[in-house]
Amino acid sequence: MEFKNRIVLIGFGVVARALLPLLIKHLRVAPARIVVIDFANREAALQPWIAKGLKFIHERVTPFSLARLLSSHAGRGDLIVDLAWSIDFFDIARWAHENEVVYVNASLESWDPGEEMQRKTPFEKSLYARYAKLLPLREAWRGATTALVDQGANPGLISPFVKAGLLDIAAAVVEEKKVPGPIVRRLRQASQAGNFAELARTLGVKTIHCSEWDTQRSNVAKSPDEFVSTWSPDAMWEESISPSELGWGTHEKQLPPAALQPEVGPRNQIILPHMGLNTWVRSWVPNQEIVGMLMAHGESFGLSHALTVYKNGRPVYRPTVNYSYMPCADSLVSLHELRARNYELHPKTRIPTDEIVAGTDVVGALIMGHPFGAWWIGSILSIDEARKKVPGCNATALQVASGVLAGTLWALRNPRAGLRLPEDLPHREILDTARPYLGQFVSVRSDWTPLSRHREYFTDGPASTVDRSDPWQFQNFIFKP
Repeated sequence: MEFKNRIVLIGFGVVARALLPLLIKHLRVAPARIVVIDFANREAALQPWIAKGLKFIHERVTPFSLARLLSSHAGRGDLIVDLAWSIDFFDIARWAHENEVVYVNASLESWDPGEEMQRKTPFEKSLYARYAKLLPLREAWRGATTALVDQGANPGLISPFVKAGLLDIAAAVVEEKKVPGPIVRRLRQASQAGNFAELARTLGVKTIHCSEWDTQRSNVAKSPDEFVSTWSPDAMWEESISPSELGWGTHEKQLPPAALQPEVGPRNQIILPHMGLNTWVRSWVPNQEIVGMLMAHGESFGLSHALTVYKNGRPVYRPTVNYSYMPCADSLVSLHELRARNYELHPKTRIPTDEIVAGTDVVGALIMGHPFGAWWIGSILSIDEARKKVPGCNATALQVASGVLAGTLWALRNPRAGLRLPEDLPHREILDTARPYLGQFVSVRSDWTPLSRHREYFTDGPASTVDRSDPWQFQNFIFKP
């Protein structure tokens, strides 16, 4: 594909560093048609591209500078790729909509999300509130210039992972005659029609995790005054101190204590009044049970919303959907130190790249409750494989960049698609673009359940809250240290 218009890349963190050479390669675009805007001085990192004509602007995008900066470098038919933290989606997407500029981002951001965090209610802090505000724009912008939201790895690629996984499970169920004839016919009809909500319902899917285990490690010791993240310290800090959120399934028997059910929007999620870094759930990646943080993430909203089945205007089926994130060791230490700092971010931050000596990022969809029990599908990308594709990046950054790349190519092929989320995109096309950058692409069944290794070490403690009649109840996943 050849793109002859201008590209504005906002933010030049580790993901953008991985993405830039991929955009130039896949779009066959000259660096002289690319502008990078960042509040940090990235001139040294961009120097090889600046020498080829790329323009770097060292300035922060604010509510007051947004229109001036964008109108100076983008217009009708151009492309904005927004990878910055804390630029309000609604402001920048509306500018792109009004000026007919294709817009792609990897997350639903707001201006300075950490501001007045202590004074906000759980709902005001939630991602759900942003999505409830976003949904009406889908109809209002139908047929307008494309704005693609949340198209990174997770959210982003996790949605085509789920679609591909549901199709793999259905094919195996049919081939191995796990269900009677009438169910087979329903599975075939749903698969052929691409009706993934009905497919998940017919398979009996109850719970979906975005399960991630990052084992990348570096030869530079983490100092006590720095926060380390393999993707973005600022964004990770924000997610960590925000309330946990999850898509709430129709099979669930009881709400967690003090859970908030929103009164506006599709009401497909619940909000827990405690921080993501203090909420832990059991999950599984190939060959390893993990205990990960349940942090607010876009896929929890997007997938649970897209996989809801309605009857007479009421939801009759929806799976529980949540993120379970086990970050790298230096990030875990950083998060624990954050508690001792009263949740204020460290004075120094670092994203490890060249200093990483080993490890992988394993990220995918764990689909549970169907006839096989559990099924994991996703990417296992080592640091060595990532460096072969894009020197100077890490595995996490390349996984996210591959999702942004795939979404960008789709958006440019479909420039009048209006506002879209990852669940709206053709999963095969997205995965075909991203797969060369994902390392091992795995789709495998498992007999794991959250009760597989359940132990009670203190029998004189509080009564167990385990529900053995249904292993897929949310209460069985909660890890209580």
